[in-house]
Amino acid sequence: MTEVLHTVKQMQRRINIWKDKGFSVGLVPTMGSIHAGHLSMIKRARKMCDRAIVSIFINPLQFGPNEDYKSYPKNFPSDKRILNKMGVHLLYQPSLSEIYPSDFQTIVSVSGITKCLCGLFRPGHFEGVATIITKLFLQIFPNIAFFGEKDYQQLLVIQKLVKDFSFPIKIKSVPIVREQDGLAFSSRNSYLTKDQRLLAPNFYKTIYEISKQVNQGRRIANVLNGKKRYLLKLGFDKVDYLEVRSSANLKKLKVLKKPARVFGAVHLGKTRLIDNRPIR
Repeated sequence: MTEVLHTVKQMQRRINIWKDKGFSVGLVPTMGSIHAGHLSMIKRARKMCDRAIVSIFINPLQFGPNEDYKSYPKNFPSDKRILNKMGVHLLYQPSLSEIYPSDFQTIVSVSGITKCLCGLFRPGHFEGVATIITKLFLQIFPNIAFFGEKDYQQLLVIQKLVKDFSFPIKIKSVPIVREQDGLAFSSRNSYLTKDQRLLAPNFYKTIYEISKQVNQGRRIANVLNGKKRYLLKLGFDKVDYLEVRSSANLKKLKVLKKPARVFGAVHLGKTRLIDNRPIR
């Protein structure tokens, strides 16, 4: 049975007991609405660590003023059943006041790699991510933390955070998990209407085509411009970005130099979708 804890003191007591017994601890941070992408990370944590913790906290600091903080999908009873079935040892579900007391004033900021892609279109987002992850790491001090490659920029931000702060924590990346039609699993997919859901897989198909054509030697700028027009013509409401960047440091590439990835963010109605793919 998955144990559920809500306070830092409860969590740290449990962690101390586990560490005293020599158990390794794996952490999968989430905002809930558990899906197959989360399950892939949980399976990895169960396999690699003696004890697996999943945190559920919808973090207001990483949402902009006109974003979906209040409407973000919530399904705690279902999440708890799934985590119990997956053999998760502990669910950490702190309250807002437990994480951010009324006198909370500290923000963690990672510069450089946050100045592009989603960092441009969601000001303050990565400061919110870096702050909550720093708090979770200090509260739990896992041996390993697991993050999905769908949020690839976030993954690099957290890797940089761990390196700069000398956290004794290993960061393990987990490949993107997709629906049968290619759409990457995301809690926000539940926002899509039936017609939008039918259109959505064309986003990944386009990213795949970009990776294929760029790898074949076509000029990056020409491929990207053509595919942006194509997505808009298909019925996507907005393309925030379609770019080819270094997988290591997110440097924008005009000429292919591996390791590289295609990154994209688009809007379908009120739903913002992000995705990426390595160029092999």
